Amino acid sequence: MKSPFTGGEVTLQKEHRTLSYRKEEFEVLYHFYVCNDSGEQFTDEELDAININQVHNKYRTKYGIPFPEEIIEIREKYGLSASKMSEVLGFGVNTYRAYEAGEVPSVSNGKFLQQIKDAHVFKSVLESSNQFEEDELQKLERKIDSVRRGWKAFDSRYEQFLLGDKTPNEFTGYRSPHLEKIANMILFFAEQAKPYKTKLNKLLFYSDFYHYKKTCFSISGARYKAIQMGPVPKNFGGIFDYAVNHNFVNADVVYFENGNVGEQFVPNGQKSFDKSLFILSEITALEDIAARFKQDSVKEIIDKSHEEPAWKENVDGYKEIDYRYGFDLKSV
Repeated sequence: MKSPFTGGEVTLQKEHRTLSYRKEEFEVLYHFYVCNDSGEQFTDEELDAININQVHNKYRTKYGIPFPEEIIEIREKYGLSASKMSEVLGFGVNTYRAYEAGEVPSVSNGKFLQQIKDAHVFKSVLESSNQFEEDELQKLERKIDSVRRGWKAFDSRYEQFLLGDKTPNEFTGYRSPHLEKIANMILFFAEQAKPYKTKLNKLLFYSDFYHYKKTCFSISGARYKAIQMGPVPKNFGGIFDYAVNHNFVNADVVYFENGNVGEQFVPNGQKSFDKSLFILSEITALEDIAARFKQDSVKEIIDKSHEEPAWKENVDGYKEIDYRYGFDLKSV
């Protein structure tokens, strides 16, 4: 990056500032460049996105407004196209598509979207919409009834047991936790580095927090905590068991000459990394982390993770780690 004022060098700086949004004020860690020659401040599109995304995330969280992936998940749960969903809700197709694409709904529309997660509420909305022929309505009602009876209920409960509440917040990197996505991240690193369990934990941590540093969103929505060996996903044992039991990877037991035993994660050949679950910035982040730490031993990556404020300021009490620590990463 060169200064648009002098063509000289610039320095990236961060400071706490208050930004206004919809007549309210929100404190963010504001990112900006300073021209080393003139002292003038400026931003680019990437920094503008980081700054405004922090505001949007806080606004959504304050008012319980669903995030785009949640809105898409609600629609897909009921088997509707975006155009049909917009008709049912009465938003207008362009407005609804904008919500799925990232525009922040009004508080009233956001609360309405939150309410229709409940299949009982959605069924009453559907019945009053007059948007469907009788046979279409009956088909949709059968779909809703299957949701109400607990369609895929076990998978959903198991995912919640491992990953916690699906509501995006500062401890999920403002993403809904996604077990299939985490399993694919494990497979990705198994293909790239064949890591031992301890190193794999750090690769997952750095991937999620590095992507947050770049975008204000995690990749997986996983929650992390600080333990003596460094940052790890909460319930990482159960998460790794899921990846093994669902044939993403094998966990090979390795015996060392000193008598210690380790688990090494390797592809088992039954599944390939599913790129369709990830956007480009997420794949880029995974590739960056794999390249950055590929040659690191387990001890080396542990030592680096122990230099991170995310670990230093949370290891006492093994506390959960706020994703805002992504902005303070030292190794990436």
